[in-house]
Amino acid sequence: MSWRNNLAEDIADPIVAGALKHFKASVDAWSEAVYSPPRTVLETTRRTWRLAASWALGCLLAAGSLGGTLYDRHVRRESARIAAIKAAEQKAALEHKAAVQPVTATIVARRQPTAMKHAASENEDLLATVDSDVSRQVPAAMEPLAQMMVSDGAN
Repeated sequence: MSWRNNLAEDIADPIVAGALKHFKASVDAWSEAVYSPPRTVLETTRRTWRLAASWALGCLLAAGSLGGTLYDRHVRRESARIAAIKAAEQKAALEHKAAVQPVTATIVARRQPTAMKHAASENEDLLATVDSDVSRQVPAAMEPLAQMMVSDGAN
C-alpha cells in the first residue's frame, strides 16, 4: 500500500480521518469524471453522421472519377468513329473526282494558256514591287527625314 492509503489510518482523530477519506473519494470521483466523461447520445450521433458523410463523399468521389474516365473513353471512341467516317467520305470523293477528271481535263487544257499568262504577269508585278522596296536606301516612312539630310554626308 502506498502512503496515501496509510495516511487516513495513521491519524488518531476518527473525524479527521473520515473527512480525509471522503475528500479522497470525492477527488478520485472528480478525476474519474474529468478524464473519462460519459458519452452522450449527441456526441455518438455526431460521430456517426461524420462517418456516414465521409463515406458518402468518398463514394461520390470514386463514382465521379470512374464516370469521368468512362465518359472520356466514350468521347474518344466516338471521335475515332467520326474520323473514320470522314476519311471514308474523303476517299470516296477523291475516287469520284479521279473518275470525273479525264472529262474536265480537256476543258482545263483549253483555258490553261490564258491562266498561265495572267499568273505570270502577276508574278512579274510582285517581283517588281519587291525589287523597288529592296533597292530603297531608307524605308518609305523615313523618306521625309532623309530628304532633310544633306546628300554629301555633312551635318
